Amino acid sequence: MAALEPPAAAPTGADRPNLVLALACVGTILATLDLFVVSVALPSIGRAFPDASLSDLSWILNSYAIVYAALLVFMGRLAERFRRDRSYLSGIALFTLGSAGCALSVNVPMILSFRVVEAIGAALMTPTSLGLVLAAFEPSRRSGAARLWSAIGGFAGAFGPVIGGVLLIFGWQWVFLVNVPIGLVAIVIGMRVLPAIPGQDVPWPDLIGALLATAGVALWIFGLITAGTQGWTATGAWSGMAAGLVLLVIFALHCLRAKRPLIEPALFRNRTFTAATLGLLPFMIAFGAFLVSRVTWEQTAWGWSPFRTGLILAPGRFLVPLTSMFVAGRLIERIGAPAVICMGLATFALSQAITALGYGLTPSIAASLSAAVLSGIGVGLALPTLMGTGAGALPAAYFSTGSAVLNMIRQVGMAMGIALLVAIAGQPAATETALSAFHMAWLLIAACALVGMLPVLGIARRRPEQPLAG
Repeated sequence: MAALEPPAAAPTGADRPNLVLALACVGTILATLDLFVVSVALPSIGRAFPDASLSDLSWILNSYAIVYAALLVFMGRLAERFRRDRSYLSGIALFTLGSAGCALSVNVPMILSFRVVEAIGAALMTPTSLGLVLAAFEPSRRSGAARLWSAIGGFAGAFGPVIGGVLLIFGWQWVFLVNVPIGLVAIVIGMRVLPAIPGQDVPWPDLIGALLATAGVALWIFGLITAGTQGWTATGAWSGMAAGLVLLVIFALHCLRAKRPLIEPALFRNRTFTAATLGLLPFMIAFGAFLVSRVTWEQTAWGWSPFRTGLILAPGRFLVPLTSMFVAGRLIERIGAPAVICMGLATFALSQAITALGYGLTPSIAASLSAAVLSGIGVGLALPTLMGTGAGALPAAYFSTGSAVLNMIRQVGMAMGIALLVAIAGQPAATETALSAFHMAWLLIAACALVGMLPVLGIARRRPEQPLAG
């Protein structure tokens, strides 16, 4: 990354914002896709390294998720000082290097090491990618651009398991190798066409705050992951979550008192941004549990193949970006973003209620398709609009930091949802006991999504406010 440069020396990128958006989406696709595509490769990796236990293999996913979520805010704050294009391309370079290292690994510990490199790169390129988009578009178009950026990322994540299943035909290494040519091409094109958007004259990140936030998020997610695999009474579960919570409380107090905090408290004085984050968290908990629950039940209890499951769920997954791009924007113009978010959350909750009522021990294509379509519409309305509403309220000086907070909420929420699902529902099986547990989980997913309406309704009852001055 380059040192801070005067704003006057760099173009704004307003003359080619759509090209900037396209290149920025490469980063979010790589980071989001990798969270899901690797999950289907674990059995193949286990067969390649028979000495590795299931716990060892699980950390191929967990190490990435923990480091990625924990470093998002720190990397976003650090990137505020540097040129957005170079920060972004540096993140892609690290991610590409980590992917190549994973593919060439000869044992599981080596894979874990390069997964951490991947996660560091992802934590750098995710907030800077959205920061590039926000800086390239005019204020009136930022919310729409952020919605599209979010929709494409969600689209990539939804298709991760299907893409992973196809790549495994050629070997487990290909779930990592596929990132290398994409990353290299993005770097070459980005160096030629990305505008040199300068950094902001902001203080260096608060090291104490960064350590507290990173350790707090890491311990909290570690505790949830442990609870999902070993049970809530496991020492690592409650001690990890308790220690993480304590550190996050200390971090919040530190931000209130520090002269140069990692996250400016002023960021949350903006009611629109705060409401968006408060609505995003319960929805992402529901979304994370939803992604895992449907796929695991259909493949394990119903015996469907990954390919068949992907085909049945494909209509709903296609509807996420289509709804965001062609429906959400028009509805926002007519009834406002809060109403669109609530419509999306209600539709998503309805899809989970249908799942709870329609799923049984006997496979049902009709129930699966109807729930998939409704969930796709709900996610397409709610998730990109939540992200766009929060990001659209950010001033220029907080683009990367605020974007990092929103994305950290996404990752933390998904990790919580997956861990809570495993703890509540357990292992899916073709038994009445397992079915009852999953029915309860799907109803709780619906309720969790509806909880996200509360802060959003608070926005609807208040007059519009001006964003924080940048």
